[in-house]
Amino acid sequence: MPFSSAHPFAVGNFRITPISRSNGSDRHTALLSIQRGQGSQTYDRVYTFKPEFKTQDSALMYAAAQGRYWLLNPASLA
Repeated sequence: MPFSSAHPFAVGNFRITPISRSNGSDRHTALLSIQRGQGSQTYDRVYTFKPEFKTQDSALMYAAAQGRYWLLNPASLA
């Protein structure tokens, strides 16, 4: 399963990385990595979203939008 990521963006102590995973049948899953901390104190949580997308770019855009929404409302991904 090949993965692809968009450019990560940082806000405060958080680094947000949108990720897309190919499902092999022209479908892509959106994932979102949210990192906090540095070195051995790094905390990373990866969220996988249910909708599948026809293109890698669509999955990456969805993951990035979910990351921006999470920054405004952290409880949204709880």
